[in-house]
Amino acid sequence: MAVDRTERLQLVLAGSQDSDQEELDELTVQLRERLLELDVDGVELSRSGTVPDGAKPVDAIAAGALAVTAAPFLLRSVLDLVRTWIETRPVRTVSITLGEDSLDLEAVSSADQQRLIDAFLAAHGRQPEPADDGREPEPEPQPERAGNRGPGPAGGRAG
Repeated sequence: MAVDRTERLQLVLAGSQDSDQEELDELTVQLRERLLELDVDGVELSRSGTVPDGAKPVDAIAAGALAVTAAPFLLRSVLDLVRTWIETRPVRTVSITLGEDSLDLEAVSSADQQRLIDAFLAAHGRQPEPADDGREPEPEPQPERAGNRGPGPAGGRAG
C-alpha cells in the first residue's frame, strides 16, 4: 500500500545589511518562483500567525518567509536550489526548518553548504546523493554509540 506523504519546509530569508523590506519581499517572490519550477506540491508566502479582525490577510504575511510542501524525495532538490540561488543574491542567510530541525544556509563555500545539506538530510533518514559534478559525496562521520565503538587498542592495528 503506497502512502502519500509530504514534508513541509519553512524557509526564512535574511537580507544583507543594506537590504530593505522591499528588496527582501522581491527576493522572496523570486525564490518562490524558482521553487515552483520544481515538482513541489506548493510554495506559499508564510503567515505570521492569525489575521486580526479588520486586517487584510496580506498584512499577516511574514517578510522573507515561505512554506514549501513537497514529497520527501524532492527535499534535496529544494535545498540544492536554495543553496545555488543564494550564491548570487544579496541574501545573508536562508533558515530552513523541517520538523524540529533547522539549517542555516549562508554565503559560504558551495562544498561547505553541501556538507550541511547532506548532514541535515541524513538526520531525516535520507542518504547523500552524488554531487552535481559527478564526484561521490564524502562519507558522513558516524556518531559513536555505546557498544559500537569498533576495535579498541587491544584489537586495532596502528596504521
